[in-house]
Amino acid sequence: MLPGLRAGDEILVNPRSYRLRKPAIGEVVVLRSPRQPDLKMVKRVIAVADHGACFVQGDNRAQSTDSWTFGWVEPDLILGRVTSRFLPSHEVEL
Repeated sequence: MLPGLRAGDEILVNPRSYRLRKPAIGEVVVLRSPRQPDLKMVKRVIAVADHGACFVQGDNRAQSTDSWTFGWVEPDLILGRVTSRFLPSHEVEL
């Protein structure tokens, strides 16, 4: 499970992750906001319905807009699974 992301972190996303299976609880996904389709969000899956929709939650509950606000996320809004997290280049020690 990926730890929480911080502002400035870069991520690697696999857009093919869910072609053959549904997201799993605990996975971190990138999705289009159900309310603002141009906005991409990074959220953790906390529940998966039988029909494939996901209930997602931000790791920072106090400041997160997530399924507690906009409800279940349909599969067509999920863009992929976050597979890696990279620190911003200014934080990397050589």
